[in-house]
Amino acid sequence: MPLVEPSLLEILACPACHAPLREDDDARELVCTSDTCGLAYPVRDEIPVLLVDEARRPA
Repeated sequence: MPLVEPSLLEILACPACHAPLREDDDARELVCTSDTCGLAYPVRDEIPVLLVDEARRPA
């Protein structure tokens, strides 16, 4: 089961760099696809939390 609706994922973008996001089902996050950014945003109660302050930095 997807974390967010596919139609919503198509229009969501990283708030920091505006790159598209992809789902990481195992971590329950939306991850920025940019090579330079790569922030991971949590999905809580089926709601993406697209706040840079809440994002996890890439490892």
